[in-house]
Amino acid sequence: MTELPSRVQINEEGPREGFQIESSDIATERKLELIDALARTGLRQIQVVSLVNPKKVPGMADADEVVRRIERRPGVRYTALWFNDRGLERALELDKLDIKGSLPMCASDVFLKRNQNRTQEENVEALRKTIQTYKSHGIAVTRGSVMAAFGCNFEGVIPIEKVVSLVGQIHDLAEEYELDINELALADTMAWATPESVKRVVGAVREKFPGFRINLHLHDTRGMGIANAYAGLQMGIDSFDASVAGLGGCPFARHRGAAGNVCTEDLAFMCEEMGIETGIDVEALLSAAHLAEEIVGHQLPGSVKLGGTLSAFRRHAA
Repeated sequence: MTELPSRVQINEEGPREGFQIESSDIATERKLELIDALARTGLRQIQVVSLVNPKKVPGMADADEVVRRIERRPGVRYTALWFNDRGLERALELDKLDIKGSLPMCASDVFLKRNQNRTQEENVEALRKTIQTYKSHGIAVTRGSVMAAFGCNFEGVIPIEKVVSLVGQIHDLAEEYELDINELALADTMAWATPESVKRVVGAVREKFPGFRINLHLHDTRGMGIANAYAGLQMGIDSFDASVAGLGGCPFARHRGAAGNVCTEDLAFMCEEMGIETGIDVEALLSAAHLAEEIVGHQLPGSVKLGGTLSAFRRHAA
């Protein structure tokens, strides 16, 4: 356990996480409305779309149009997710996204096959080609990631040694190709993490590779999202992915369900109450959460949007 960070970065992933799994008939205008509302909350990074095959992910059929029509706000990075060179090419062609290179690994062989139709060996070879593509376009590769780092619905418990080994492969690729990778995302893709496993995995990775700034991508299927984020804070983690109102989930991880990321406004509220700066206007974020719920047309799992912040109660008590 280390000191709590004084400030954390919260990366918003609701538009991508949510609209990839919700009904495909959500209007593009409504997606843009939510993205702009989020950009006015103080969030500094918003992942807006997945650049993937629309036949497999119908909710992303209008991804290119969404990106083209975004009205960028100063100080906000607009990012996208892709898994292959075609996705990267689309991102470059759109010429409106903030693009940084990433090397994604997956700790579950079974999920890697389901999600990207690759073996571990094929994935490493694909990453070598992707690195060359990044280099040819002058794109810095600054991030690595490990999906299913805490467990898998299809494969079960993932040994910590396997996660550390995959991080080692990212480190080796960085050295081989002279990449300045400084951030490592550990993703609880199917919500197997608990506060103790977060501490164990983060501790093991950090012990072996202390130079990486660790980001946590936490899902909330089993209600552990905010508890796991708190455990991450206790380990000094200062970068988290989150999803407004708890939107979303992975369309390829739905065996037994896979909820969206830890809820953005719940995480921002917790940090605020702990005296940890986020730069986010939580009240504005709550308005965006209610908007997200209106757009998808059903209740979303975020808690603070129902209970509200404590500010009003403090004012009343005073």
